[in-house]
Amino acid sequence: MKLVFATHNQNKFNEVKELLPTYITLVSLTDIDCHDEIPETAETLEGNAQLKADYVTQNYGLPCFADDTGLLVDELNGAPGVYSARYAGDKKDSDDNMNKLLAELKGSKDRSARFKTIVALNLNEDNILFTGIAEGEITTTKSGLKGFGYDPIFQPKGYDKTFAELPLKTKNEISHRGKAIQQLVSFLSKLPSK
Repeated sequence: MKLVFATHNQNKFNEVKELLPTYITLVSLTDIDCHDEIPETAETLEGNAQLKADYVTQNYGLPCFADDTGLLVDELNGAPGVYSARYAGDKKDSDDNMNKLLAELKGSKDRSARFKTIVALNLNEDNILFTGIAEGEITTTKSGLKGFGYDPIFQPKGYDKTFAELPLKTKNEISHRGKAIQQLVSFLSKLPSK
């Protein structure tokens, strides 16, 4: 089965590819010659994930899944949320985003947060959503070189390391994206002809 993962982010693509069984051939937007920046204009993670999946299905006629992820910080009433990638501006710079978040939480006692990923799958005329959540907290400083995005300042519950310090295998088992992709894989494995 060939599936398009609607992303240009190579780190994200590699992370997801690790989770998929061998019968799924995963291709990126670049692989299908789609170099467009797909607009993410919805007000929800669900809406943005569906917009990206629909864009590929409508313009390329291929089975596809897309994800959208938000970091929801309790002290900031769920911000940055749907605006996580553009929190510090349209450049989508991870360091700028982390620096802004750390500055806003300076002195805060409540640093609890969660990552939420929505995966939207378009397959055989069906649209299915999968949700993964990882609970944790925002650290006071950046730590670790692995991962991407907010990984260096997110410490998952039950761990004393950030996502950026954990091995990819461990991160994939406990992360928001990992959980959503595991649901996707479980769904695909039950299809009559893989």
